[in-house]
Amino acid sequence: MNYYLYKLIPPRGSFATDMNEAEAAIMHQHIAYWTGVTGKGIAVVFGPVADPAGSWGLAAVEVESEQDVHRLGAEDPAITSGMATYTVYPMPGAISRPHTTS
Repeated sequence: MNYYLYKLIPPRGSFATDMNEAEAAIMHQHIAYWTGVTGKGIAVVFGPVADPAGSWGLAAVEVESEQDVHRLGAEDPAITSGMATYTVYPMPGAISRPHTTS
């Protein structure tokens, strides 16, 4: 398995503080989608990044290939709605904590 950073790029830097109702509804769908991806053990973590230059979203995912990350993006409601875009960055040599079994 390999690790990738999925960077969600919102429509504007101020998005986190000034999204309208329609955008908020899409973000609720986006959060539900990534909660499911996380629940399946694919996303290690996801959420907003409070960048002083403008907030953006991050998901660290563990998948076989970059194509798998793009498949996740193709189903993300924030992307399918046309509201946001995303970029994928490989994380070669990433080190994670050991997997635990509960």
